[in-house]
Amino acid sequence: MAPVAGASEFEAAALARRQALSGAAGPMALLKNLKVFGIACFACLGGLLYGYNQGVFSGVLTMTSFKTHMGSYIDNQETLEWNSSKQGWLVSILELGAWLGTMYSGFLAEILSRKYAILVNVAIFIIGVVVQTTAIAGSGHNSILGGRFITGMGVGSLSMIVPMYNAEIAPPEVRGALVGLQQLSITLGIMISFWIDYGTNYIGGTGRSQHNSAWLLPLCLQLVPAVLLGAGMIFMPFSPRWLVHHDREPEARSVLAKLRGLPQDHELIELEYAEIKAQSLFEKKTLQENFPHLQDLSVSSVAKLQFVAIGSLFTSKPMFKRVIVATVTMFFQQWTGINAVLYYAPTIFGDLGLSSNAVSLLATGVVGIAMFLATIPAVMYVDSWGRKPTLIIGAIGMATCHIIIAVITAKNQKDWVHHQSAGWAAVVMVWLFVIHFGYSWGPCAWIVISEIWPLSNRPYGIALGASSNWMNNFIVGQVTPDMLRSMTYGTYIFFGLLTFGGALFTYLITPETKGLSLEEMDILFGSVGVAEREKERWREVHAEVGLTALLERAGLSVGEASGEYKADKEVAVEKAVVSETKDEPAEKAV
Repeated sequence: MAPVAGASEFEAAALARRQALSGAAGPMALLKNLKVFGIACFACLGGLLYGYNQGVFSGVLTMTSFKTHMGSYIDNQETLEWNSSKQGWLVSILELGAWLGTMYSGFLAEILSRKYAILVNVAIFIIGVVVQTTAIAGSGHNSILGGRFITGMGVGSLSMIVPMYNAEIAPPEVRGALVGLQQLSITLGIMISFWIDYGTNYIGGTGRSQHNSAWLLPLCLQLVPAVLLGAGMIFMPFSPRWLVHHDREPEARSVLAKLRGLPQDHELIELEYAEIKAQSLFEKKTLQENFPHLQDLSVSSVAKLQFVAIGSLFTSKPMFKRVIVATVTMFFQQWTGINAVLYYAPTIFGDLGLSSNAVSLLATGVVGIAMFLATIPAVMYVDSWGRKPTLIIGAIGMATCHIIIAVITAKNQKDWVHHQSAGWAAVVMVWLFVIHFGYSWGPCAWIVISEIWPLSNRPYGIALGASSNWMNNFIVGQVTPDMLRSMTYGTYIFFGLLTFGGALFTYLITPETKGLSLEEMDILFGSVGVAEREKERWREVHAEVGLTALLERAGLSVGEASGEYKADKEVAVEKAVVSETKDEPAEKAV
């Protein structure tokens, strides 16, 4: 990725000098930064928590012993058939909590620090798990509802704070790889949860004799990574960027040097520290200009800033275009039906004619493996493929799978017993569906919403996109059981058509952002001038923190270091703009 904070001559020169000191990016860069890599892997237990929690409940819902504790949420106590609407609430209440978690995560991370915010959310998560386990004592669905809402608050907030923490402790040459670990850890958590459900389903048998441990164990196992994350974060460093932003500069320099394994007076430490300080100063100057009454970083000001800043995203047409791309992309990500599959996979496989709950859980386990493996090449190669073609191809693949499943179900749903091969064909289509999601809309949707914003608006733009993700996630979880019951094969047609709509939206509206920096983003979205104002602010900041002096001391000419870079970017943006505006009036291009 190109620098995103205003690709100026200073940044190009700083990048050239930093690469000369630290080496190029790639696997060898990870080996040179093993300490940071280990910390990032550890912090990604937060992503594993999210993925495990997302996947584990699908198997629990089908367990006989769990259903016996759900009271009025079961329509028929003899057949243990769920009330589909109430079942939807049990599942989707977590997403409602996660939506709330995304709303307070920025505030918490700024006031308490990224480190302490992670600890607070781990505690919230643990409380939620404990509340869920009390369902065995007779409180049933009330404990599950309350516990999952509280747990959702924790995972929703962690899903935003952990990538932020990883990005801020990582050296630039490995930052993309370390942030990408979050998506991998989520899919790993999903995969693990599916196979744990499959194993515990046999505790005491699969019928009325099934022991309560069958569902209590997978729920309680959520505590293991949570406790590990909470205990370990006590010993993890603060984010150097947060320390600088809160005027704890000597501590920030010390932490940065320890993370890099270098002395504090090493040129690489001085250079990276100056860049961190420049970013902090830039944000403070932006706050002073845009929100002069909220610049003191007090608790009340930070709380107000979250809402005032989000509101400012709707005040200009170019910024509103970015809002549309972020929120609608996340809308289509959820309405591909991916979480309908993750939350209700055993139920779906049972509806597709698999002979028993055990076989359904086995097929669900394959879902986890398929999505985990499909995510790996996306994290490695999405910068080569490009975001737009990856999203379009993935959407067409998912939509096609939905339509094929709908056709198979429509022809055979009344007689699966005599058409078991058709049932397995539909199951394979579900597996192909999650593969298409794993390499495309899973990682790419998050990449797009994180890189389309000007630096000064990025935290609030990402928060807005994430809130769209979780709210639509909540709705999907709520309505899917009723859809599967009343619409049957029509459910897959519905999701398929919406997914085709996502491909069309991406083709017509979403610009290609691969390799483009802030200035190119402004050209694509029609807000030329925003970057120029920010670029001038950057010039002031670079001089103030001493970056110019550092580069001159190293004997590096800013203009010479950036000349080749700027030429390459001019070609890139020219191609991008031509691609976006081809056969369209200029004023309609996004």
